[in-house]
Amino acid sequence: MRKSIVLLLTLLVLLTACGPGRDLEVTTPDSTIRLTTPSPNPELNKPDEAGRVAGFVPGLWHGIIAPVMLVGSFFNPAMQIYEVHNNGVEYNFGYLIGVALVFLILGILGGRRR
Repeated sequence: MRKSIVLLLTLLVLLTACGPGRDLEVTTPDSTIRLTTPSPNPELNKPDEAGRVAGFVPGLWHGIIAPVMLVGSFFNPAMQIYEVHNNGVEYNFGYLIGVALVFLILGILGGRRR
């Protein structure tokens, strides 16, 4: 029990160290690799051309269709899987729930075929 708590706290500290704005640069004599984490969204709470800001429901829908949009974006660079004109936490939560639903449904359907 005590080991699992220490492991959980260590994992939590390591994950929080990867917060926005952190950079890591690894340099070798032949190359340089720069790893960065996501930065704040400059379009947060700014309406798109139609005057809309995406919230929870559009985030949920975008999460559900994300796998299809990902495949489509390979062939059409104008397709994006994430709406940058969003309201932040609500959109992100909806998006995450939508993606989780897709994998939950795929897991349930895949489990029934066995």
